[in-house]
Amino acid sequence: MTGLSEVFPIIVPVKSSLKSINFYLLKTNQSLMLIDAGLNNDDCWNALNDTLNKNKFGINDITHMILTHHHIDHAGLVNRVVSANPVPVFAHPLSFPRLKRDPEFIQMRIEFFEELYNEMGCGESGRKQVEHLRRAAEENESQKIECDLKELTPGQFENLKVIEVPGHTPDQIALFLPNKKWLFSGDLLISHISSNALVEPDENGKRIRSLPAHVDSLKKCLSIPMNTVFSGHGILIENPHELIEKRIAGIERKAEKFLRLIEDGYETASDVAQAYYKDTYAKQFSLVMSKVIGHLDYLEERGRIRGEFKEGVLEYRST
Repeated sequence: MTGLSEVFPIIVPVKSSLKSINFYLLKTNQSLMLIDAGLNNDDCWNALNDTLNKNKFGINDITHMILTHHHIDHAGLVNRVVSANPVPVFAHPLSFPRLKRDPEFIQMRIEFFEELYNEMGCGESGRKQVEHLRRAAEENESQKIECDLKELTPGQFENLKVIEVPGHTPDQIALFLPNKKWLFSGDLLISHISSNALVEPDENGKRIRSLPAHVDSLKKCLSIPMNTVFSGHGILIENPHELIEKRIAGIERKAEKFLRLIEDGYETASDVAQAYYKDTYAKQFSLVMSKVIGHLDYLEERGRIRGEFKEGVLEYRST
């Protein structure tokens, strides 16, 4: 990837707190790379084609795709693009069972959350979420990626550095162009909101400590000499190091709030979640529980709290 590099952002406004779905065309002397693939809808498809046409390209000029992670708002158009132009699609290997919707993996993931919500004291709210996951597994079968996926390996693309940045998802990667000081960050860093570190199982069904992983990924990026971050949502980021410091400080502040709740006698993750988030606990259950479990993991890793099982439920105490 030598010589001239040029990026063509594809920004699709949405009404949610994300503000926009962003994906990118990266042009070099040898290639026209599509980084992420938006949602599988006409707004994203038309925006992709409009951006191609405006810059005197067509869908057949795309040489390959790279996915920063498996979420549907980053991989939605893969099947549509590959049907029109069968280019190779690259992703982290941990993306494969998620993108292909491997039945064994999907079933393992449902069982993981069933056990997790029991351990966190979620009761009926947890059981409802697991039923939702079972229904979604059937309904979302049609979203699976049909094409073969290729594993991203170090040094695969000249002058394009692949950086593992897990936390938001286990499979998230960022792409760094040293000659331009550009970072394509997926959802690691978003200008207007904090990225959520979502609780997920690893390939063996063990819980990943997602928020500590996310913080480690943010800290890793502090050492990268970048000046522009092309984010998965919202505006481009031109003060990335300052924003990373702000995000880490925000995590510290929220962890302290959860610590105070535990000191006040709230024992389980579900107790803490209901006390802090109130009505939002029911409205955004899985997201709220990810946030709380993540921050409790963060506190536990730092020796501020400890968790002990009592009759199958994890109870926390301050140290």
